[in-house]
Amino acid sequence: MRLPLSLLAAALLLVSLPATAAGGIYRYVEKDGTVVYTNVPPAAGRKAQKLKGTFHAAPRPSEPARLRARPTQALDAHIDAAARRYKVPASLVRAVMHAESNFDTRALSPKGASGLMQLMPETAREMFVKDIFDPQQNIEGGTRYLRVLANLYSGDMVKMVAAYNAGPEAVRKYGGSVPPYAETQAYVQKVIKLYFHYKERERLALNGPHEANGDGDDARDGAGRKELN
Repeated sequence: MRLPLSLLAAALLLVSLPATAAGGIYRYVEKDGTVVYTNVPPAAGRKAQKLKGTFHAAPRPSEPARLRARPTQALDAHIDAAARRYKVPASLVRAVMHAESNFDTRALSPKGASGLMQLMPETAREMFVKDIFDPQQNIEGGTRYLRVLANLYSGDMVKMVAAYNAGPEAVRKYGGSVPPYAETQAYVQKVIKLYFHYKERERLALNGPHEANGDGDDARDGAGRKELN
């Protein structure tokens, strides 16, 4: 069963983010359960909730990641639950979320990707996400999509990340390799680097520091293609 979803009213998609910020955010639910977000005040008679805050521009996929202490603390329960449910490393979920939105629940891209995991409307529908800006639903949908990609690419994390950015069709077009798009190439490098960053954080939280190899890498991890089990 597919849940109905309308991401944003058309007016929101036609204005710049600064204009969006000035108009505020309105949220209402259609009779069929569709959740609508818009920066345009709804027509008289429609019950709508005006939310505090604004939408924010999502970080560009290729821009450097900004690291900070305990960035996902408020989201950890949702991340860990989704990671367990779909058997995807929590460190990968955090890495994708960091690269996509910098943990901003109201991140919005010019193409319409939205929320923490920057889901496109069609992907959100396919992953049974009803409210794309709800943190738990967005994380659930993004992690479920990572599981779909893991199944598609036999756990090859590099291909999964490339497809998350450019789409499975682009990966297929280039024979199962990372597409030669500058944005996608930079995005894959950033996410994989963040994956090891969060993996090391998880290890330290469990075991404390231990000796690394001469290059500063975890000597137990080795190198080469990373796959999901």
